Formats: sequence, C-alpha cells, structure tokens
Amino acid sequence: MAGPTGQGESLGAALNDLLRAQVTPRHRLSSYNAKHWHAQLSQLTGTHRGYQALDEAGLDVTVKTLLNWLSDPEYNVRRSYRDLIHTAYENVAIVPADPIPAHIKSGDFEISGYVTTGRDRRERGTREAAPLRIDGRQGDWDAIEDLWTAGELTDDEMEDHFIDDVIELDIGGGSDGWEFDGSSYSVELR
Repeated sequence: MAGPTGQGESLGAALNDLLRAQVTPRHRLSSYNAKHWHAQLSQLTGTHRGYQALDEAGLDVTVKTLLNWLSDPEYNVRRSYRDLIHTAYENVAIVPADPIPAHIKSGDFEISGYVTTGRDRRERGTREAAPLRIDGRQGDWDAIEDLWTAGELTDDEMEDHFIDDVIELDIGGGSDGWEFDGSSYSVELR
C-alpha cells in the first residue's frame, strides 16, 4: 500500500509538499490584516484570545482607558502602548507550525526523479532503476525542524538539509556528493 506522497519540481519542493500534506505549517491568519493600532485593538478585544494576547504582551490599562481608546480612533495613544497592541496582534495573527511528527522522521523515503552522484546520473523510480530509498531514522532532523518551526523552510533549504542531514547520514556522501538535478520529483513516505 502506498504511503503519503509529495510532488515537486525539485527534491526540496517534493519533500515540502509531503510535509505540508501531513502537518500545518506556520502561517498568518488571513483575517488579521489591520494596519492601524485602533483597528488592531478593536479586533483583539473582540475575542478572549485577543484579550489574552494583550495581557501577555504586557498591556496594563484600566477599563476606562481601553474604552476611551476604542471609542476614538484618533485618540493620542503613546507609542509604547501602540507597540504592545501591535505585538499582541501579531502574536494572535501568526499560527505556529505543527511539530514534524515522529512517523515522518522515522519513515522510509522513496525518491523518484533524476539523481546524480559523481558521473552516475540516472532517473530513479523507473523500470530501469528503483527509487532511491532513504531511512529517515538515521537522519539528524534538528536543522529542518528549526527552519520549519520558524516558517523559513524553503525548498532549497529543505533539499540542502535533507541531503546533508538525512541522506548522507543514512547512506553516505556518494562518490562525489548528491545532486538532484532533474525537474520533477516524487517522494513517498513508507
């Protein structure tokens, strides 16, 4: 039975596609797009989560002051308070990434597409050549997880770290490193 699969124009794109299909990446809620402090404060005070974020950001004002601010968008609010409102707003607007699950880090990856090591270049995952099989348990996932959590795991970063921190720890550096120089990849997790 086939497992989850990722597709992409590069190995990194296919791996990220597979990962995003399994867990939610760090992202911004589309409903949080206010720029002005008053609009941000109005949106925050509409939910319990927003009030909690204001408290966690350190906004400590009386109910009367808060009502004055909400009733007049031109109210002269000190910059330090506007900064706290903005911090609380961003903390609510950004949804953290789900952690990379153990079944991905300990899974077997079957990579189809062009793979080059030294002068050996072949298309894997065809009748002529089996997919490149990588044991994820052998890898060091720390850098990949850090970039994923920060929302900075680009396709290029994923590919570079997967080669250095997973492939090479599982099967070595190849005859002259690993290159995934094709234009279409599929990665199946087993």
